[in-house]
Amino acid sequence: MSEAAIDFEKVRKFAGKNRDEITRFLRDIIAIPSESTQEAGVIQRIKQEMEKVGFDETRIDGMGNLIGRIGHGKHIIAMDAHIDTVGVGNQSLWKYDPYQGFEDDQIIVGRGASDQEGGLAAMVYAGKIIRELGLEGDYTLFITATVQEEDCDGLCWQYLIQEEHIIPEFVVITEPTSCNIYRGHRGRMEIQVTVQGLSAHGSAPERGDNAIYKMAEIIQALEQLHPRLKHHDFLGKGSLTVSEIFFSSPSRCAVADGCSISIDRRLTFGETAESALLEIRNLPAVKRYGADVALYQYARPSYTGLTYPSESYFPTWLIEENHPATETLVRAYEQLFHQKPLIDKWTFSTNGVAIMGRYGIPCIGFGPGHEDQAHAPNEMTWKDELVQAAAMYAVIPTIYVKDFAGKMPSTTANLAE
Repeated sequence: MSEAAIDFEKVRKFAGKNRDEITRFLRDIIAIPSESTQEAGVIQRIKQEMEKVGFDETRIDGMGNLIGRIGHGKHIIAMDAHIDTVGVGNQSLWKYDPYQGFEDDQIIVGRGASDQEGGLAAMVYAGKIIRELGLEGDYTLFITATVQEEDCDGLCWQYLIQEEHIIPEFVVITEPTSCNIYRGHRGRMEIQVTVQGLSAHGSAPERGDNAIYKMAEIIQALEQLHPRLKHHDFLGKGSLTVSEIFFSSPSRCAVADGCSISIDRRLTFGETAESALLEIRNLPAVKRYGADVALYQYARPSYTGLTYPSESYFPTWLIEENHPATETLVRAYEQLFHQKPLIDKWTFSTNGVAIMGRYGIPCIGFGPGHEDQAHAPNEMTWKDELVQAAAMYAVIPTIYVKDFAGKMPSTTANLAE
């Protein structure tokens, strides 16, 4: 099969004929609550649909990720969607039940519609398009429905790479991009800062050493640090915000003997975990009070019971506009839709923090749904975008194998031992 043999109009039309099936499937999986570590039911429903549309193999790994395979060719390509969601929040803010949802001719409403079960539904039906239109070639395509992303971005792919030894030549991330092409995003860290004090009776605070007062100085210093953080022309500026505060005290009538805060730190290109921690450790207030500055650790069991510990560091990643992965998607988009795509980046974080950020395997983004729908009440996606995405995913492997596979730099040298 070659790119010249792809009938792009036929692919578009066939994707359109499956619009109702994609919609039905997406509403089915939205209806199954699947917050992080509670994805068992939705994984089984997706597996059933993969088998129905003709995947060559489906299996569930030890963490609970679902791996669907099409083909057995030389070039390994993966497309990924995390299928866990956040909670619904204040349900009174929803016009419709978050799981039963709503649809009309244009939209589907429900938790996970854009973030990011819509991308999963489009991928599964891309598999159907590949099989029924004979678009198989010298490639093996892995469609991964991954877990725990909302809890710990990329943990699922740490497992897939290190334990399942799935090492693709590149990965399409199907998080919402409004059907634009995204080639990177900032990284992030979850940092804890802790200071110690000395408790005393609240009637005589001079006998103690108030940890909250110490932390107040540190928080002010962090606020002043934020505007000085590094800037990158494409990815934008690094950022930080204090997101949580905790204290310890013998009682409400006592001086606080401990205080800690959580910091959400977003990393732009050129920033690392070490540099970000050092910036905080070097603040005069942090030094003066001997504050401890450390990364949070993640060690929550998956729905299978597996605990796969990881530090809460999620590296920045970025590929070039002329990278073979980017050019593959641009070529597919132009051939299918007869216009040039918008090339941009995400504001939020994706599984690419592990795939490329940790292991150097190129990632490129294309997904149905809009980024501003993520974690919002009345989350929705658009049916036309689901169809467009299914068509894109179906032609990407063939275009890559014919025109760009030989240009892809090797990534195996970047993998951890």
